[in-house]
Amino acid sequence: MLWGSVVLFTLVVGLFAATLFHPRFGRGLSQSGWIVWGGLVLPLPVLTALTFYAFSQGEFLLSGGSAKTEDVLEVRAVGSMWQWQFSYPSLPGSRTATGLLHIPAGRTIEIIAESEDVIHSFWVPRLGGKIDAVPGHANRLRIRADQPGRYGGVCSEYCGTGHAGMRFEVQAHTADDFEKAIIGEVTR
Repeated sequence: MLWGSVVLFTLVVGLFAATLFHPRFGRGLSQSGWIVWGGLVLPLPVLTALTFYAFSQGEFLLSGGSAKTEDVLEVRAVGSMWQWQFSYPSLPGSRTATGLLHIPAGRTIEIIAESEDVIHSFWVPRLGGKIDAVPGHANRLRIRADQPGRYGGVCSEYCGTGHAGMRFEVQAHTADDFEKAIIGEVTR
């Protein structure tokens, strides 16, 4: 997406620079021609490619990618003023964590986002899209960390005076370290 937008930006700035530094450059085209060719025809292939890429990535996350259904790990994320609680319903003996989500790297994670009070929004920018957590409703989002590491997460829906501090961290582990982390042996 970034590279597609860079291409589009470069095309538009290039045309602008050409007309600015070579005043006769654009005189062969009428004003309506500039609008049609420069504003519609030129960006259309790039925007079309970006749209199909975005749809394919969305379908990849919704279907779990190449992962089978049994390989998807469910994590319950409950937002309340002004923190996130994470639990692992399918893993007996796991602990509930506040503000720190442990996930295994290389595995698809299905976040079940819920709220106890107002609308919050679960968002980990480096791992995928975002989803609203609405009181009385469970929304689902799939994320995946390809490499072990730490990823910042935020609530991206204004939820009151403590909204700015409603941050959390996602820590992606190797498979062995993940099992230790969810039973409390690995800390921040």
